[in-house]
Amino acid sequence: MPRTKKVVEEVATEQEKITSNTDTEEKEENLKTEIRSQKEVVKKETLMGKILADSATPPSVGDLVEGLVIAIDKGAVYVDLPPYGTGIIYGREFIAARDIIKKINVGDSVGAKVVDTNNQEGYIELSLKEAKQALLWSEAQDAIKEKRLLELPVIEANKGGLIVNWQGISGFLPASQLRAEHYPRISDGNKDKILDELKKLVGERLQVVMITAIPKEKKLIFSEKTSPDKEKEDLINKYRVGDEIEGIVTGVVDFGVFIKIEEGLEGLVHISEIDWALVEDPKPLFKVGQNVRVKIIDIKDGKISLSLKALKPNPWIAAAKKYKKGDTVSAVIIKYNKHGALASVEEGVAGLVHVSDFGSEEILRRSLELGKSYPFKITLFDPKDQKMALSTKETV
Repeated sequence: MPRTKKVVEEVATEQEKITSNTDTEEKEENLKTEIRSQKEVVKKETLMGKILADSATPPSVGDLVEGLVIAIDKGAVYVDLPPYGTGIIYGREFIAARDIIKKINVGDSVGAKVVDTNNQEGYIELSLKEAKQALLWSEAQDAIKEKRLLELPVIEANKGGLIVNWQGISGFLPASQLRAEHYPRISDGNKDKILDELKKLVGERLQVVMITAIPKEKKLIFSEKTSPDKEKEDLINKYRVGDEIEGIVTGVVDFGVFIKIEEGLEGLVHISEIDWALVEDPKPLFKVGQNVRVKIIDIKDGKISLSLKALKPNPWIAAAKKYKKGDTVSAVIIKYNKHGALASVEEGVAGLVHVSDFGSEEILRRSLELGKSYPFKITLFDPKDQKMALSTKETV
């Protein structure tokens, strides 16, 4: 008697035993376990079941596999996947990948993603489209790890930045991640004007690196800042921290001033490095084309940080000789912040009046008006770190 028929008969016999046996729940469970085991034997005796069972690591749904194309017809592609059997791309997966299939020939090696391990005909169902996407996202992760330099076309612009194309996937290049020479320097921060400047880059090819890849959200983010080219590196290597240089103002923005050091090389004077005194808006202080002398205070990741105030006398040095903790001074309220109010004792030397002196921000602002002078007691004075704390308590 063929083994398959014998196994089926044994299964039927065991099923009858379960029906007639009412002795105990334990016996019943033992019989059911035996039946499941026998059914597994039947499954293994089918062609595909035997192949999968005999394989040490049979493919699972979602796995990427590779094999040779052995046949192509109007509605299916057959792929040899030894020792597992034959894979098939058909139906919806065939339609989804028709552009890829047009370029495939018998004998070609293809990568595919498993979508079903054993369909009704015994084939392993495959997807070319999903495999391509999975491989692309895997390559994206490698590009991030390797900090791979990519040259990509700009296909679109919006108010936040640029859209670039990487292997058919659209990625975002935020304006904040653009190099200084590509950053839209609009003095009044008008978003429409910024968009007009960004649109000028559409059609250009930019050298970027990938910094974020999220497959589930199909999100790619790129940066220009971390990909300085060799020519720029050579220019930067000519300079050292501490150098004093002449430059030309090329742009004024809310957070500082861009300075052209030489052709192809720019640096930034951050708003905090413009003056020892508080600067809230650099726009009235500078004009594009203006010549300025600056000092290099940092060179990092292809960026040069500059300072104007570093070329001026540090007022805290002189203040160290005039003030000490416990002194009562007169200071002008110049700014509010989340901690309290900033009061200027003299040009470039200011202290914080903490909100705790008043109990609430509302009371502080009502008690200390901008532009007005008040007596304060110095409760902390650290000229080395340029820190001063002031209090209205115990003032004469």
